[in-house]
Amino acid sequence: MTADHLPLPQFPEFDENYRAGFASFVGRPNAGKSTLTNALVGEKVAITSSKPQTTRHTIRGIVHRPGTEDRPGAQLVLVDTPGLHRPRTLLGSRLNDLVIDTLSEVDVVGFCLPADEKIGPGDRFIAGQLTKLPHKPVVALVTKTDKVSRSELAEQLIAADQLGREHLAGEARQAEGFAAIIPVSAVNGEQVDVVADELIQMMPTSPPLYPEGELTDEPEQVMVAELIREAALEDVRDELPHSIAVTVEEMIPREDRPEGRPLLDVHATIHVERDSQKAIIIGRRGSRLKQIGSQARTGITKLLGTPVHLDLHVKVTKEWQRDPKKLNRLGF
Repeated sequence: MTADHLPLPQFPEFDENYRAGFASFVGRPNAGKSTLTNALVGEKVAITSSKPQTTRHTIRGIVHRPGTEDRPGAQLVLVDTPGLHRPRTLLGSRLNDLVIDTLSEVDVVGFCLPADEKIGPGDRFIAGQLTKLPHKPVVALVTKTDKVSRSELAEQLIAADQLGREHLAGEARQAEGFAAIIPVSAVNGEQVDVVADELIQMMPTSPPLYPEGELTDEPEQVMVAELIREAALEDVRDELPHSIAVTVEEMIPREDRPEGRPLLDVHATIHVERDSQKAIIIGRRGSRLKQIGSQARTGITKLLGTPVHLDLHVKVTKEWQRDPKKLNRLGF
């Protein structure tokens, strides 16, 4: 995760003041982490949804900033993580462990606090977890500012400052709370550049870590599975998102296609835990599954830059969130 652990690409020339490093966003589920990641990268690299536990993998988005006469170039690698929460299942515990492991290796942490929700026990739980990372700068990012009035935003900024002073101040951290507090609206693009500026200032001097133009290092198969899961999360009941997982069995070019008219066959499975959930995903006469396939296919075609035939199946994998072997097979 750190620059020391990566095989560096060979760049013939780079400014000795060039900065490059890793930042990770944390926060309660649905705090705006993935939306902010996409806004900073300028392309969709992380799926978004109003449902909890949307992000289940660490997803790296790469921000490239060319140098100018006034400032050196920089590369900011954003690590989007699952939402930290009090786990109720083995899956939840594994996701929390993934977040803590990720945070121990990045250069700076961005703590996302939505402006339209009062700071509560979940935020304090996360702040307590961050105390396990001594000497790691933490920036408070007050997200979704487009949803509140100026007075409400001011109240949230004061509350964020108080949270930092209560949990992140002290001699062990050599700080008086958050390293910075930045209000931001990823949807409207307000203050997104300010967030990038602040995070880059906390990066070490380093040559670039990724080639120019590369926006993520996620395998295509993982991103395809995530786009299918994003489509499946739309308009489903609250208990269902936790029970949905997606595996991509194969992605193969269709043979005997005319030159200039390629087609990629994608075969994938949506896993749920109960027969009743399978019925919801499929819908009446397959209408829901057809809708999921249509939405996912649009995103996959844009991602891969080629037409796609998507073959979707739904499978009941009972209690997969609590079964270690099933979790392993599903990639957790």
